[in-house]
Amino acid sequence: MKTVAFFNNKGGVGKTSLVYHLAWMFAEKGHRVVAADFDPQANLTSICLDDDRLEELWRTSPRPTVSSSIAPLKRGRGDIDPQDLEDIHTGFGLVVGDLGLSEFEDDLSAMWSRCVDGDERAFRVTTAFSRLLQLAGEKFNADIGLIDVGPNLGAINRAALISADYVVVPAAPDLFSVQGLENVGPRLIAWRHEWTDRINRAPDDLDFELPAGEMKPIGYVVSRHSVFEGRQVKAFRKWLDRLPRVYREKVEQSARIPHDLDIDADRFCLGQLKDYRSLMPMAQEARRPMFLLRPADGAIGGHQGAVRTCYEDFSNLADRIARRIELDEIA
Repeated sequence: MKTVAFFNNKGGVGKTSLVYHLAWMFAEKGHRVVAADFDPQANLTSICLDDDRLEELWRTSPRPTVSSSIAPLKRGRGDIDPQDLEDIHTGFGLVVGDLGLSEFEDDLSAMWSRCVDGDERAFRVTTAFSRLLQLAGEKFNADIGLIDVGPNLGAINRAALISADYVVVPAAPDLFSVQGLENVGPRLIAWRHEWTDRINRAPDDLDFELPAGEMKPIGYVVSRHSVFEGRQVKAFRKWLDRLPRVYREKVEQSARIPHDLDIDADRFCLGQLKDYRSLMPMAQEARRPMFLLRPADGAIGGHQGAVRTCYEDFSNLADRIARRIELDEIA
């Protein structure tokens, strides 16, 4: 299973919506997809499930969520206890998030340091997310895993990111999003180097596999820019023009950067998603992706044209990601 994390420490860049829609799109294309909600705010879970289903799950004991899966580790009385996936759609399973995940932050922070000493439990705790995702993927027979994380640079995100083979950086055309790119690049590099050092210090007799922690950036996706008559609004264009250079400097750490970079031709730009405006509220109400909205969901008249455009945008984006991670095509 190929694993892809969507990561930017700037919030409001459409990260969770991106994971949700891509999970549906990959499933539409015949892939088996596991989406893991490793964000303590559980936003992906709240998009996927309505309040009645969420309340039902959270009233169950133990909760079939990521927090219950790692509870034995937190108590120091065992290893991960994988819970059942939630079936969202044919070929799309969810590792259900939980607000209680935030309580795991301090444990992960402490264990990261103890990995340097070769402590077995430290490695067991630090790799909890990775092993949970891999087991979920094996059980679901998934060929791709999508990882949603919160907008921060904390220990939970670090542990989630080492489970990723690849990283996509969601961005928005604004100053804060550009600043987020400047933070993400150096932090990914630091985490990758630190984890490689810890792998080299791990005990030889571990009874579980350590993730490689590749975290290879494969590009960025721009969301929520306005378009008028086929051209980006001028206020957004300023920041769109800066994204290619900042991404290459801070994330790719490129030594040579062309002077004439254009986001429309930038090979690291995986996609530019428009602000689909009224489609999103309909999608949230229908618990369906925007690109599969039907007239019965309220998508009538001109909305159907926007639905078709949205489908094409996400289909192209999924294809580009699939090529970058060398995901096998479905016959």
